[in-house]
Amino acid sequence: VFAADAPAARRIRGSSAVWDGLFARSPVGIAILDTQLRFLQVNAALEAMNGLPESAHVGRRLAEILPAVNAREMEEAMLQVLETGEPVLDRRRIGRTPAEPDHDRVWSCSYVRVEDPAHMPIGVIASLVDITDQRRDHVEAEAGRRRLALLSEASIRMGSSLDLERTAQELADLAVPRLADAVTVDVLGALADGEEPGMGLTGGAALRRLGRAPLGGSLVTDILAPLGRTLVFPAAAPYTQALAGRQPYLVARLDGPAIASAARHTARPAQLVEAGVHSFVMAPLVARDRVLGVASFYRTRPLGPFGSEDVTLASELAARAALSIDNARLYHREHETAVILQRSMLPQHITPPPGIDVSHRYLPASDVNEVGGDWYDVLPLAGGKAALLIGDVMGHGIGAAAVMGRLSASVRSLARLDLSPVRLLHQLEAALADLSEPMLATFLYVVVDPAAGRCTVTRAGHPPPALALPDGTVRILDTPPGVPLGVGGIAFTPTEVEVPPGSLLVLYTDGLIEARGSDLDERLAELAQLLADPQRRLDHVCDSLITHLVPAAADDDIALLVARVGG
Repeated sequence: VFAADAPAARRIRGSSAVWDGLFARSPVGIAILDTQLRFLQVNAALEAMNGLPESAHVGRRLAEILPAVNAREMEEAMLQVLETGEPVLDRRRIGRTPAEPDHDRVWSCSYVRVEDPAHMPIGVIASLVDITDQRRDHVEAEAGRRRLALLSEASIRMGSSLDLERTAQELADLAVPRLADAVTVDVLGALADGEEPGMGLTGGAALRRLGRAPLGGSLVTDILAPLGRTLVFPAAAPYTQALAGRQPYLVARLDGPAIASAARHTARPAQLVEAGVHSFVMAPLVARDRVLGVASFYRTRPLGPFGSEDVTLASELAARAALSIDNARLYHREHETAVILQRSMLPQHITPPPGIDVSHRYLPASDVNEVGGDWYDVLPLAGGKAALLIGDVMGHGIGAAAVMGRLSASVRSLARLDLSPVRLLHQLEAALADLSEPMLATFLYVVVDPAAGRCTVTRAGHPPPALALPDGTVRILDTPPGVPLGVGGIAFTPTEVEVPPGSLLVLYTDGLIEARGSDLDERLAELAQLLADPQRRLDHVCDSLITHLVPAAADDDIALLVARVGG
């Protein structure tokens, strides 16, 4: 048994009243070790740090008395000092000691070689300062910066697409690995199906998995349900409780007792524990007082369990994702409402007067912000004539569709009065002037007389119609353009044009001919080329124009009206 060797310790540290006082009273932990790295003497401060008396140190190495610290790393540093003679400063000792067995602490350790008169190493003096509090402050400050950076990135990345699936996946991708090792994002099944979710939960919950990270290569996510799967949870399940309570649900230590109730219904919790999951957080997705779903965060790495700051961060991320998801819900609802409103105001069945055949198409914009007030109609007039009309309210969304409906109704009423085109357009301007907010609309009014083979074209800032003659000649009727309805102060100019039997008149809104990065004249030339065979069925003409001129995702509404006169 190695006994305390006071003479050996004195030989290393020397003998001095100053040193003795420093050694005994210093708040810094001090130890004297021999060349075998065995403790010879420790001061009272180090006894308190390690929670062991000097007698438990002497004759033993660090790894023997404190197995719960990084002893091997510290001993390597001391051997380096013995071999090179160069001091090692501020090497971190991390772990637990009998003084505080339930918490990790951090010490700053410095080592200096002691030599005999011949400059041969005879031992090491170690000094230790407990820097746990400073380290904790630094770690917390650094963690705070990381949380702010993550939230800032979430504000930029999440929700830009107004797409449910993409937003859910963005949340999962953001949180892994900076907050959790695996994340799933589930939204209410009704919401995923495009329906309006209720304001609260009654009974169980049906959730659709729309986000998951990592997508592959993870034992945890391989155990969890895949993307697209609908999950049904009973009322007592933690998922349902988190949703109903609208509060995060934390399992700081995921073990057998923690999963006991859930394990009665499924083997998945036990599988997650076996895969290394030791901590778990669920954060409900709530926006505008409406429950939308839940995000689940799993931790497997030795980072310790989720703490209160982690729960707060998870809840913040879930709240931002929920707002983006709810924006997507409102976006799609408004888009659908605008399209339904607009379609309801378009003529459902056009019955053209004798001598005229028509075909028509309407395509809403892919973006709710671009769904506007395009409309068209065919109205019988006195004397066997007919009015072909098309318009575009300058605005978007439900408001533009409502104004379009008002103008459409006004035209139908005014047409019965057999007004001249110019007077009719001025009356429409008056209808716009009565609105509480100023609005503008382009408008094209074509009065066709099939018996006379003529038509009168009057434009209010609208794109010109196209005329395809029976011989295949196509003209863009570049009549006086006028100004949009609502501008006022400019006279409208009607223009008469011959329309031989069998000719096609093509009216359209600007969405058909305007495209990002394309020249307007080139687009009109392409339109004319597509009309070079006027004998085709009108439905085929409409389909051909839409197919060749309209991109897959239209940037603007498109209305199209094709009429064959006589023939």
